[in-house]
Amino acid sequence: MIALTLAEIASIVSGQPHDIPDTGRRVTGPVVIDSREVRPDGLFVAFRGEHVDGHDYAQRAVEAGAAAVLAARPVGVPAIVVDDVEAALGALARAVVARLGATVVGLTGSAGKTSTKDLIAQLLERIAPTVWTPGSFNNEIGLPLTALSADDGTRHLVLEMGARGIGHIRYLAELTPPRIGVVLNVGTAHIGEFGGREQIAVAKGELVEGLPAAADGGVAVLNADDPLVRAMSARTKARTVFFGEAEDADVRAEDVRLTDTGRPAFRLRTPTGCSDVTLRLYGEHHVSNALAAAAVAHELGMSVDGIAQALSEAGQLSRWRMEVTERSDGVTVVNDAYNANPESMRAALRALAAMGGAAQAKGGRTWAVLGRMAELGDDSLAEHDAVGRLVVRLNVSKLVAVGGPEAAWLDMGAKNEGSWGEESVHVSDARAAIDLLRSELRPGDVVLVKASRAEGLERVAQGLLDSAGEGEAVAR
Repeated sequence: MIALTLAEIASIVSGQPHDIPDTGRRVTGPVVIDSREVRPDGLFVAFRGEHVDGHDYAQRAVEAGAAAVLAARPVGVPAIVVDDVEAALGALARAVVARLGATVVGLTGSAGKTSTKDLIAQLLERIAPTVWTPGSFNNEIGLPLTALSADDGTRHLVLEMGARGIGHIRYLAELTPPRIGVVLNVGTAHIGEFGGREQIAVAKGELVEGLPAAADGGVAVLNADDPLVRAMSARTKARTVFFGEAEDADVRAEDVRLTDTGRPAFRLRTPTGCSDVTLRLYGEHHVSNALAAAAVAHELGMSVDGIAQALSEAGQLSRWRMEVTERSDGVTVVNDAYNANPESMRAALRALAAMGGAAQAKGGRTWAVLGRMAELGDDSLAEHDAVGRLVVRLNVSKLVAVGGPEAAWLDMGAKNEGSWGEESVHVSDARAAIDLLRSELRPGDVVLVKASRAEGLERVAQGLLDSAGEGEAVAR
């Protein structure tokens, strides 16, 4: 964080210093919410959670070197006491970002946020020092913590913004006002909470509504291939830049294809020229993500050849998102178990199908190990049934549906789609899936593991890698 005295922080958050012998002490270390991550001269933020109260760890944090604790009550050690810890954290982030002078890039969408954020970060890092959201740290706590990790040398701040309701993104954008706002898509993630795609579009569009006017440098980067996102151009005073495969997109992909290993390749066309790209990531859905990243980098002065080279060299920074690992025995495990919704599930299955060509050449098969997609509301049965049917249509060799009723619907959809029998199986939990796969897999097989985060199917992927012997798996 940029250096601030405890007195300055207290003023920013409208807090009262308690047990602080020197309010002129400077906070130069990180702002953290886990006492185990405290570093000298940092700030520990004490949140009261459902199971753990951070205030109970205040003394430990100060003993570890924290300059003070941001707390809701006196804790017997140096503290700045506020009425609302979350609001105070947001106020501190807002003040720090205002002092930075960095270009803030805000990013939202129903699918692909984290992968696209990782791509944008890797491109902008080549231009100037860049700070970005770790993993999916994209809510009212994670976003300000990310912003507070920036320092005086930071020139780009790339912030992923998530939402579970109307007003959430507006609040996040007010905490860290972006100059560039990116909307990837409007899908069905959390549709059970929002009530429909139109309401999701309202929420996602709050990002572009909060951008500066075009005359003040505001830029809305919008997906030309998604009608609900394209329509957001009418909701912003910022200059609009479209990306996609549409002919009128400012940054677009031409001649899109997949390599025999499932990696996308395309010709990138921008207003200043074109260049060829072959991504290291897996799945055609990453083309749209790459175009969004290219549009941001182009706006910030990166050449088209530089963008193409950076995209072709970029990797996946966040875990469990199409994380491809080849075991020593030739079995490939694709861990995409961080989260799932109908759009991302279809994209992952198409990537698996594309990888199937190389698998078949080795005498292998493709396996889809799938679990529940959460928060789909009344659409849940139909969406799980549809995914099960898609597995068959894509000629995936085997389906292992893991879990409760939703997994049964996946299995039912596959079996109802065609003459599938033993090709689809429903198992109760991750342990059963691991046991089945360990007994059935053979060299050359490719296994996709995907479900909503709460299902914990990353245990299946890890179990398959552990079964090969620790240290034998080599990540590609």
